[in-house]
Amino acid sequence: MSKQKSSGLLPYPVIVAATYGDVDAINAVLKHYEGYICALSTRRLYDENGQPYMCVDEGLRRRLEAKLTAKILTFNVA
Repeated sequence: MSKQKSSGLLPYPVIVAATYGDVDAINAVLKHYEGYICALSTRRLYDENGQPYMCVDEGLRRRLEAKLTAKILTFNVA
């Protein structure tokens, strides 16, 4: 196992490739942050009986992914 994998960091070449618009690299960044994005977009909802349950707000999840993608493309690695 590489040091980058064990530390939970994205490899630098992937970050650079993502900033240049490489679709596979952007998808790798989105995959890396998938759990965090899901956690941020989780909402408490209530069923018809008033019982709470947790659910991922898919609209919010997509908006967060879109914002991350936009920031990746404008990120300056130099």
